[in-house]
Amino acid sequence: MAKNQPTFTCTACGAVHTKWSGRCDACGAWNTIQEDAGLSTGPSAATLGAKRGTGMTLTDLSAKEAPPPRTSSGLDELDRVLGGGLVAASAILVGGDPGIGKSTLLLQAAASFAGQGLKTIYVSGEEAPAQVRMRAGRLGLAGANVQLAAETNLRDILTTLEAEKPDLVIIDSIQTMWLDTIGSAPGSVSQVRAAAHELTSFAKRKGVSVILVGHVTKDGQIAGPRVVEHMVDTVLYFEGERGHQFRILRAVKNRFGPADEIGVFEMTGAGLAQVTNPSALFLSERGKPSPGSVVFAGIEGTRPVLCELQALVAPSPHSQPRRAVVGWDGARLAMILAVLESRVGIPFAGLDVYLNVAGGMKISEPAADLAVAAALLSAREDAALPADTVIFGEISLSGALRPVGQTENRLKEAQKLGFSSAIIPEGGKPGGKTGLKLTRAADLIGFVGDTFGAG
Repeated sequence: MAKNQPTFTCTACGAVHTKWSGRCDACGAWNTIQEDAGLSTGPSAATLGAKRGTGMTLTDLSAKEAPPPRTSSGLDELDRVLGGGLVAASAILVGGDPGIGKSTLLLQAAASFAGQGLKTIYVSGEEAPAQVRMRAGRLGLAGANVQLAAETNLRDILTTLEAEKPDLVIIDSIQTMWLDTIGSAPGSVSQVRAAAHELTSFAKRKGVSVILVGHVTKDGQIAGPRVVEHMVDTVLYFEGERGHQFRILRAVKNRFGPADEIGVFEMTGAGLAQVTNPSALFLSERGKPSPGSVVFAGIEGTRPVLCELQALVAPSPHSQPRRAVVGWDGARLAMILAVLESRVGIPFAGLDVYLNVAGGMKISEPAADLAVAAALLSAREDAALPADTVIFGEISLSGALRPVGQTENRLKEAQKLGFSSAIIPEGGKPGGKTGLKLTRAADLIGFVGDTFGAG
């Protein structure tokens, strides 16, 4: 292999020469030409070699730039999750279970954005245009200014988009797209990665907002490589149980706004309807006080949400008791049971334990520890808690209760919904007057004694 020829650069003007000389022909400076050391060593086929690129423009941290412009969709719940609206030249990935309502949501979003003046193109790789039109007719969106296409060849899609110059493109779904330069089948790891890269690059180059629909696996993760989530700017999960009419759009990544924000929708015959007060909706089916039922005041993103935790404790007919959880972390439940048995002396051996978050809600914050413990003890002792009480707090392994953030917002939401009392950790800061009767507990033993009359 022939050795790479050295290059020489003028330190005054940056001109490149093939050989050294005392005077630069470009700027006329003397003794400014030096030999380039090269960017890296080794064969040029495997490394960068001696060839240099174009210099970058550097700025300092004090430079001020205007925030990116946003376009509101008119759907407040969707705008909340996006961080205030759709950002131009952004790439968004939306995942969810099959049949949960992803296509319905995005068709309604496409019609809303088109109504705001954005040129919108909906590309379906799974359905024919006639099927999309039928859905639009059922949703009352037949007159929306949305252009449809049914195509899976990414080369043809990008060629059309360059000619049409849209403002928003919806790809349904990324698993059906394929590149003719890759030999594997559509939906494979290499095809999904390459298609996502091409669409994301197109969004940045052309200033077009791209929304990608992604299928999820059995454990709820977006199918394909996780690198797809790193390519895009925003990752949204559309969650919900088929037996419930509630649907939750959750942001797990957002470069233009807060993550962990949620938008709540209700599935109706006319499509997805916004739920402006999710706390009232999650508690709407709550009946009379019953053992094992507790109301938890949680925080989802920047929004306080009240939901009902339901527990059932029953003697187990098997040698290995069951521990079943829906909507919460199973490992966290095992920890709470261990703390109750070790620190408080309340055994759950030989008892089946079932825990459910009503309404299809999923809770991940540790502030639900105290509410879970209250629900378990209420079910075990067959003693119902007052219906007008909310509970929240984190439990440590020592049995102490730790305060949680945004206590004031949780209590304000509870007061707004008609609750009159709350049980919180001793170190919690409720802020100003909340209008609620507060019961503070320093540790789990004191909470059990005050609430259930047992030490």
